Amino acid sequence: MNLNEVNTQWTEDRILELVRKLRNDLIKDFLDERHLKEYLSNNFRVSELSNIKIEFIKKDLKELLISPVNTNHYQVLIDQIRETDTAGISESNEPLFYKELEMIFKRYMFA
Repeated sequence: MNLNEVNTQWTEDRILELVRKLRNDLIKDFLDERHLKEYLSNNFRVSELSNIKIEFIKKDLKELLISPVNTNHYQVLIDQIRETDTAGISESNEPLFYKELEMIFKRYMFA
């Protein structure tokens, strides 16, 4: 190994794996209907959503759960982990995860 090489523990694959795990943990929280309804009520003042819309949201969340990470959406976080070589996810990054899910929520709330 060349002494000028930097051996980082955060490879591209590991970074994406971490981001995907965090995203999927959040998705799993929202698959609990009580948590989903509470979030929509508190953040969007949606007090009632039909069971059909709830099921469509949950279906889309399950599809997102198995999909790869949208690297464009998470690029700032990916770059931050790469540059700092740490997996410290700060509160300032939390909105990135919610924003991705809110796109799904809004698709059904206002339809």
